[in-house]
Amino acid sequence: MKKFYYWSNLKKDMAEFFVVCLDCQRVKAKCKHAGVLLQLILILEWKWEVISMDFITGFSRTSRQHHSIMVVVDRLTKVVHFILVKSTYLASDVV
Repeated sequence: MKKFYYWSNLKKDMAEFFVVCLDCQRVKAKCKHAGVLLQLILILEWKWEVISMDFITGFSRTSRQHHSIMVVVDRLTKVVHFILVKSTYLASDVV
């Protein structure tokens, strides 16, 4: 509304309008979230104890015919390793 119109009490007048508008009140979303019990966060003790892996594919081929990247992330230190791989590798080749 501010882009197209201006009057001195624009914000106040719009707030009063929306309070009495039945359609606005019917469609209005409730802002209450259901309570959830807190869960403990696992605190790691050793580097590389828990890792995550992902593959990024679709790159153009390198001279050694690699066109994918395996990303390995350590959860504790957030250290990342990027490893060039071929999409033709089997799971045993990646391991």
